[in-house]
Amino acid sequence: MSAAEPQPTEVSPSLNSSSSFEAAETDTANKYEPVSPHWFYCKEADSRERWIPFSGQDSEKLEHFYQSSKDCEELVVPTEGGRYDVHLKKRLRCAVYWEEEDSEVRRCTWFYKGEDNKYIPYSESFSEELEETYMICVTLDEWKRKLESPSREIIILHNPKLMVHYHPVAVSDDWGASPTEQGRPRTVKRGVENISVEIPSGEPLQIDHLVFVVHGIGPACDIRFRSLVQCVDDFRSVSLSMLQAHFKKAQEQQQIGRVEFLPVNWHSTLHTGVDVELERITLPSINRLRHFINDTILDVFFYNSSTYCQTIVDTVASEMNRLYLLFLQRNPDFKGGVSIAGHSLGSLILFDLLTNQKCTTEREDNKGSCMPASGEEGLGSVKDILKELELSEYYSVFEREHVDREALDAKKGRPATAWEDGGVKQEAPANPTNVKSNCQCLDVVTGQVSADYPQLIYKPQIFFAFGSPIGMFLTVRGIKRIDPTYSLPTCKGFFHIFHPFDPVAYRIEPLIVPDVEFEPMLLPHHKGRKRMHLELKEGLTRMSTDIKNNLLGSLRIAWQSFTRVSMPAVEAGATGDAAQESETETSSEKQTDEKPEEPAIPVREEPTLINVGMLNGGHRIDYVLQEKPIESFNEYLFALQGHLCYWVSEDTALLLLKEIYQTQGISLDQPLL
Repeated sequence: MSAAEPQPTEVSPSLNSSSSFEAAETDTANKYEPVSPHWFYCKEADSRERWIPFSGQDSEKLEHFYQSSKDCEELVVPTEGGRYDVHLKKRLRCAVYWEEEDSEVRRCTWFYKGEDNKYIPYSESFSEELEETYMICVTLDEWKRKLESPSREIIILHNPKLMVHYHPVAVSDDWGASPTEQGRPRTVKRGVENISVEIPSGEPLQIDHLVFVVHGIGPACDIRFRSLVQCVDDFRSVSLSMLQAHFKKAQEQQQIGRVEFLPVNWHSTLHTGVDVELERITLPSINRLRHFINDTILDVFFYNSSTYCQTIVDTVASEMNRLYLLFLQRNPDFKGGVSIAGHSLGSLILFDLLTNQKCTTEREDNKGSCMPASGEEGLGSVKDILKELELSEYYSVFEREHVDREALDAKKGRPATAWEDGGVKQEAPANPTNVKSNCQCLDVVTGQVSADYPQLIYKPQIFFAFGSPIGMFLTVRGIKRIDPTYSLPTCKGFFHIFHPFDPVAYRIEPLIVPDVEFEPMLLPHHKGRKRMHLELKEGLTRMSTDIKNNLLGSLRIAWQSFTRVSMPAVEAGATGDAAQESETETSSEKQTDEKPEEPAIPVREEPTLINVGMLNGGHRIDYVLQEKPIESFNEYLFALQGHLCYWVSEDTALLLLKEIYQTQGISLDQPLL
């Protein structure tokens, strides 16, 4: 007995330790921790409802105000950079700057997987029931509990890692099976951290610059037929990623925040009344094609009509002015600049608006510098006009009737003055306000549709054109050359960005420098290099040129050596000086032959040395994107894509950011090659 007694005492410590470990594990497992909520909003996409999470920053803000304002009747919280307001009590997300259908907002804690493998949040009330049941299961360690949703769907909590949702079947079978047996089980998850969803971190609060974006023809702006708001959202996201990649130092030093992009829609206003008239005259055949043409292609004809052109320019200008005032109202601390961007026809609308803006206040005060008033100076200008038109003999009649230049233009009712500037005739616009608004050069307003162009309440710093037909429209209007000294009255910068296969884009620089052929500026890749297929193409071209030059040089040298060897020895060796001279000649000829093999560095620098005028402050205007490798196989297949690629183009967004922040003295972390 004495030998057997120590055995229980030796085993008991291990049993006690294991039991204490199991008890600790049970206590840890039974410890309940409240779920962390996250805020979502519902958005319809492809005729399906999709629940999209707010950024982490916005969700925390909404949760803070939700907890602190339970007793308040209504509270509005700005989200997504101030572009949307969330009404907490109504659970609605409302657009601020444009018209958009309100979307439902939900404080989400529990989710189930939908048919498209996207997680769908339960309603807030049912999520509370699920959370209470889960808390009881964890605390009591009793699982396999069933809950019935308001739509009579069954949810079973098997264990913390296995919770399923059974959808009922509409038609019951003869055996009266329960919904749990009929429905297909779907996964249930607790907490947003357990579902596969990407939650953005949020946008910087500081806004450094504001850019208004005007669309082109039609209501759809890309190949997926998305609206302007959606395309601008993509462009804004791309610009934020480019800021993080290329302006890290400035962000770490808190020198910059972000650039805000706001869409400007004119299509809906134009087609509000005219669609009814078009419907009456549209043929019933090929219905979809005709409606597509009415909705898109006809916008070009509308803009060339004086009646509808007035509607379009009024809508664009008034909308940009309204958005600017509303933006300042919601961002009273904003001290940045404003720029404008236009795609396709939208760029032409903006160009016509900018060319008809009034000059600065100093020039308006001194109207004589812009337009002759009356008296001797006015008569003198009439005398010059008549002399240029070889009608000087009629000057006495004009002098006797006291007809000056201003009265002459008014009586004619259209531009009656033409003069030479750089060998190109330029005409004054019919509208006297246009004369006052464009003091430097008046040729760009020639041929514009007769309209009273409204004024903007701000001065844009830079004008960006994407895939613009401005050059084509100016040519059609009869403008052969833009005066190099001309610049937009209120806008200093002008950049035209286009894809090489864009069928709508036309260059602008050849209108300023028509006598010199030069390529547009190649837009650097956002990763700091040329695309591989372009480098390969240039390398092969350079290699073929080098081989050709080397082959021709070798043949030339061999032929010269052959002709010298065939000469008599007496003549070849007459004097040592002659041989030395021949050697020097051979070496000099060899050097001349090898010169073409050297890289033509000045040719590469030639585009930067060309004077393209003051339209962009002396800097280049036309910038061409690098096509993708797959696009280089067939230009025609990717022509349409080339016109609609700008919204997701990192290179385009980076050029905008680079030029905008250069006005503030901030440059890229590393210059692009």
